[in-house]
Amino acid sequence: MTGIFAKIKRTVEAELFDIVEKKEQKNPIAMLNQYLREAQKETEKAMKLLERQQLLKKEFEREWQDAVRMQDKRLKQATLAAEAGEKQLEEFAVREAEIYKERAARLQHSVSIADEQIIKLERQTEEMKHKLKDMNVRRLELMGRENAARAHYSMSKVLDEGSGNNHPFGRFEELEQYIDELEGKASKKYETTLMDARLAELERQFYQQEKNTHQA
Repeated sequence: MTGIFAKIKRTVEAELFDIVEKKEQKNPIAMLNQYLREAQKETEKAMKLLERQQLLKKEFEREWQDAVRMQDKRLKQATLAAEAGEKQLEEFAVREAEIYKERAARLQHSVSIADEQIIKLERQTEEMKHKLKDMNVRRLELMGRENAARAHYSMSKVLDEGSGNNHPFGRFEELEQYIDELEGKASKKYETTLMDARLAELERQFYQQEKNTHQA
């Protein structure tokens, strides 16, 4: 029984810490999620084994109490048989009492061993729970680091002014330059149109004045 828990403990410690330490740079979140699922299964298995051991201890205790009760019963019967002069019954009761005595002693020893095993298994199970909790905390820490790294990377692509023509700010500058050129062209065209209009008006006034002079 203890060998099973020792194996589980080694599996949790070795696989969840040593292997993850070596490979966490590849895909830390995915790997930790996988190992956490495995660790959760192993922890649940360990808890079931602990419950089973506790049930076995209760069985030992019941058998022990039954053996003690039967030993006392046979001893009393042996006394009654002796008082009644029933030698054969007395010998049978004494022999039975001895058998129950040996059984009770063996069962008492089994109860003591079961107690020690349960204490050890409870401690190991708690250690596994703490390991699992530590791994979950570590997963959250790595998720935070990954999220921050992604955010920094995304923002750096926007804020990095030296990233070339594809940079958003670079495109804004190009657009601004293009608009300036359009505004310049429009302004020149407007000035040309305005001058043409003034010249045309001046010509009209000149011809009108000349016409009026001839009519006079």
